[in-house]
Amino acid sequence: MSDDQIHWFSIVNSLMIVLFLSGMIAMIMMRTLYRDISKYNELETQEEAQEETGWKLVHGDVFRPPTHAGLLCVYVGSGVQFFAMTLVTMAFALLGFLSPSNRGGLMTAMLLLWVLMGLFAGYSSSRLYKMFKGTEWKKVTMKTAFIFPGVVFSVFFLLNGLIWGEESSGAVPFGTMFALVFLWFGISVPLVFVGSYLGFKKPAMEDPVRTNKIPRQIPEQTWYMQPIFSILIGGILPFGAVFIELFFILTSIWLNQFYYIFGFLFIVFLILIVTCAEITIVLCYFQLCSEDYHWWWRSYLTSGSSALYLFLYAAFYFVTKLEITKLVSGLLYFGYMLIISYSFFVLTGTIGFYACFWFVRKIYSSVKID
Repeated sequence: MSDDQIHWFSIVNSLMIVLFLSGMIAMIMMRTLYRDISKYNELETQEEAQEETGWKLVHGDVFRPPTHAGLLCVYVGSGVQFFAMTLVTMAFALLGFLSPSNRGGLMTAMLLLWVLMGLFAGYSSSRLYKMFKGTEWKKVTMKTAFIFPGVVFSVFFLLNGLIWGEESSGAVPFGTMFALVFLWFGISVPLVFVGSYLGFKKPAMEDPVRTNKIPRQIPEQTWYMQPIFSILIGGILPFGAVFIELFFILTSIWLNQFYYIFGFLFIVFLILIVTCAEITIVLCYFQLCSEDYHWWWRSYLTSGSSALYLFLYAAFYFVTKLEITKLVSGLLYFGYMLIISYSFFVLTGTIGFYACFWFVRKIYSSVKID
C-alpha cells in the first residue's frame, strides 16, 4: 500500500463534516424543537391554536402514505438487504476472515451474504407496506425480490455478453451464470417471502398522530426548498465524506492495486451512515417547517442523490486516470460503475429514509394534539 497519511487526512476531513452537521442537528433538536414543542403544548386556547405555524400545522398529513408507496417499500427493503450485506462483509474483512489478495473471496462472500439477507429485505418492506395500509403484499414482495437484483443482473449480463463477443478469458462462464441465477431464485427469493410473511404477521406500526381525511394544500415553496434543488444539495455531503476513500477503491478495482485497509473503510462507512442520516434530517426539518409534508420519497432521494455524484466522479476518474481507448473496455467501465452507483443509491437512500422516519415519528409523538 502507498502512504497511510492521506487516509488519516481524509478521515479527519470527513469527521469535520460530521461534527459540523452534528452541531447543526443538536442546535435544531435542542433549541428549535424544544422551543417549538413547549410552545405548541402551551397553546391551550383555541384562538391561538388557529394561528399556529411551522411543522405542527401538517400533523394531519405527515403520515399520509406517499404516491407509489409500494415502490418505496421495495427500495427500502432492497436497501436494508444491501446495508446488512455491507455491514457483515466489512465486519468479516475487519476481523481478517477475508484476505484482500484473494479478490474472488470477497466477491463470493458478498454475493452469499446478499442472498441470505433477503430475509431482512422482505421483512422491512412488508412492515413499511403494512403501515401504509397496503393490500397487495404479494406484489410488493415479488418486486422486492426482483427489481434491484434484476436491474443489476441484466446490466451484468449485457456486459458479460460484450466480453464474450470479444472472446476474452475474463468472461464469466455459463455455469457460473447459472449458479448465480440459482442463488437468486433458489435462496434469495424464498427468503424474501419468508421475511415478508414474518413482517406481515406482526401488528402494523401505529402513527403517533391521526391522518386527516382531506389533504391540506401545500403553500408556494421558495426556490431553495424545491424538491430537485434540495435533493441535489443533500447528496453533496455524503459523497464528500467518502470520496478520498473512493479514489483508493477505484484504483484498487481498475488499476490492479490491492486494498488492504478495511479498518479505514469501516470508519469511513460509519461516517457515511452518520452524514446521510444527519443531512436528511436537517433538510426534512426545513421542509416540514415550510409546510410541505411530502417527505417520504424526498428523504430517500436526498441522501440517495450522492450516487449521482459518485457516477460523475467515476466519469472524471475515467478521463483523468485511466488510459482506456477501446470501446468495449469503456463500456465495461461505465457499466460496472453504473451497478456500483445504483447500489450506492439504494444504500444511502435507505439510511436517509430510516433516519427521517425516526425523526418525524419522534417529533410528532412529543407534541399534544387534540
